[in-house]
This record gives sequence, structure tokens and C-alpha cells, in this order.
Amino acid sequence: MKPLEGVTILSISQYGAGPYATLHLADLGATIIKIEDPYSQGDVSRSVVPYADNGDSLYFQAFNRNKKSITLDLKSEQGQQIFRRLAEKSHAVFNNLRGDVPDKLGITYEHLKSINPKIVSCSLSGFGTTGSMKAEPAYDYLLQAMLGHMSLTGDPEGPPEKYGVSMIDFSTGIMAALGIMVGIYQAQMKGIGCDVDVSLFDTSASMLNYLAIWNLNKGYQPVKTSYSAHPSLVPSQLFPTRNGYIIVMCNKEKFFPVLCQAIGVPHLAADERYVNFEMRLANKDSLVAELLHVFAQEDTEFWLELLKGKVPAAPVNTVEEGLKHPLLQERNMIVNVEHPAMGPLRMIGTPIKVSGYDPGYRAAPSLGGDNKEIYGSMLGLSAEEIDKLAEDHII
Repeated sequence: MKPLEGVTILSISQYGAGPYATLHLADLGATIIKIEDPYSQGDVSRSVVPYADNGDSLYFQAFNRNKKSITLDLKSEQGQQIFRRLAEKSHAVFNNLRGDVPDKLGITYEHLKSINPKIVSCSLSGFGTTGSMKAEPAYDYLLQAMLGHMSLTGDPEGPPEKYGVSMIDFSTGIMAALGIMVGIYQAQMKGIGCDVDVSLFDTSASMLNYLAIWNLNKGYQPVKTSYSAHPSLVPSQLFPTRNGYIIVMCNKEKFFPVLCQAIGVPHLAADERYVNFEMRLANKDSLVAELLHVFAQEDTEFWLELLKGKVPAAPVNTVEEGLKHPLLQERNMIVNVEHPAMGPLRMIGTPIKVSGYDPGYRAAPSLGGDNKEIYGSMLGLSAEEIDKLAEDHII
């Protein structure tokens, strides 16, 4: 039994954040039905380069495995009628359109409750479905910039920098997945559906968390730090070694004296300038200078072996090096998916482990590849009726 078996979600979404939200639900057994435009190439990520060809791409595969695809013209009257019939038999409708579009398209709870009082309509947008910016488009980089994330990233002497991966998109996708399931749970418990409103803007703000409470209440001004250091816990940062870099995290008081003993500078732990977090922060420059000198004397591998089991530490790997970590195999995080045209594909599996459930992985669907199955099983349409809809460009 799949954890989310029996849950059906209609998904009008494309590119990154939206498909990432439903990816995890699909991996856990929910039926995710991607609704794609028959007049275009469908989800724009089907053509995202590199590694894109013939209406498919590795990017699309990464976000859309285990899902189904149907084509449907939602702007036509007949398409809207078909959509409402599908919504009647579904638990949720999900979209990552601009915040003003779901109401115009008739896919909010207010529009759908008459046919399905328990339907959940979840919108993942740039700036939300309310407020003065709801009609504005948004992308990950814009929200990293607007709410200060980029001002905290990179070298203090350099320009603002983005994260190395799409952190706002991914984080918002996770929020949306949680929001969908909260809405469905509420609908099952109370018999009444709802709208769920999740945005890149709100999520980007939420991620400021402790920095925000420090600033809002004490006027704290966060700044970029040298060597990717923690803003207040010292030493918790990057250290150059003889052949690379190492991250050391003394994020509990007990770790600092252990670190000093292990790397051969026990006198630092006894120095009254460094006796606790507050004093180490006040005297950060002198302490870090000494530690930088020590770590530069040996290779990364030497320090990792020396600190193993004593102080939290990790090497700074490239993505390729990181993907070779043996724990990824032990944790079943690299999975094999058979693609009908591309052959076997290796990709990252679900990070959600549910006891007794071993997820299976199917390749992402071709555009409209599940039309006959979905329209036949959910709406009872015959093969001839489905062919007629295709001829009329409704699907």
C-alpha cells in the first residue's frame, strides 16, 4: 500500500517550484495528473537545456517522474467542462500560475465547491493570490534578491551572490506539498475544502527566520561573513587546508575545547578571550586567524580523520564528488528509472522514507501520454470520444 494511494491531484504547473511540490507526492503514491496545453509544447521544462530533445529533457524528467500527463485546453468552454468533471473526482487542484490567474481560470475553491465541496485548491505563485503584487511574475533569483538572501551570500568584498541551487523554488515547493496535504486532511476531517495560498515571496521571508527576529526586535544588521562563517557561533565556518577546504561546526560549547585539543592548540581553549560563545564572537578575528594558520598545515583528509567522532566537520566537495558519497547508495538516494527513449536514467530518489514502503520510479510522461487512461477511467469516455476531442483540439 502506497502512503498516498487513492489521492488524486490535478496539477496545472510547469518549470521548477510547482513540479517539485508534486514530485514528492507522486513518489509517495499520489496520482498526479499534469494538465498541459495541447496548443504548445506543454510544460516549458520539456525543452530546458542542456540535454533536451524531441519534447523531453533531463530537467523535465527530474521534476516529473511518477506523474501522468493529459492535454486539455482550459481556455475553451468544453475544456472547462471537462476540467470540472475531473475536479469532481479529485482531492485537489494545484497550480503555480501568477497569483491573479487561478480566479480568472476558474480553478479556485469558490469556483469548484459547488461540484466538489471537499476540493482543495492550492496555488503556488510568486507573490500570493492577494496583495498589490499578485499579478506580478516571479522567479527564484528575484526573491533571493528582494528579501536579502543575496546580500548575505558570497565574499564580503564581492557583489551579492545567488545560491548555487534554486533554494527559493525548492523550499516553496516543499511548503506547497505540505499545504496541499494539510488542506486534504482538513477536507477529510471536516468535509469542507479550501484554498491554500503559498508564494515564493512568503517562503523567502520565512527562510530569514532567526535573522528576521533579530532585526525586527533588536535592529540586528546581517552581513556577509568571511569563509562562510556562522553569524554568531565561533568557530563555525570554512577553513582552507593544504589541498582544499573543510567546514568545521563548533555549534555547541562542548565542541570548542575538543577541537583545540585535537588539532594541537589546547591553550586556545584555556584563553579567557575564548571561554564561551560570547567571548569568541567578540574576539573572532584573533581566534580565526590562529585556526586558519593551523588548518592550512595539513590536507583535508588528515583533518577529517582527526576530527571524526569528535567535532562536526565535512569536506567541501564538488557536486560530482558529492554524488559519489557512499551514503547516497546506502540510503537509496540514487535510483534507476527506465525511459522508453533515453534508456536507463540515474536520478535522486525521494528523501521521505516511510517504513514498509519501497517507492517505485517511473519515467516522466510524454505530452498527453495518459489521455486515454485518464479520460477513460475517470470520465468514462470511449476511445472514439477521446479521439474526437483530440480532433477538435480540446485535448
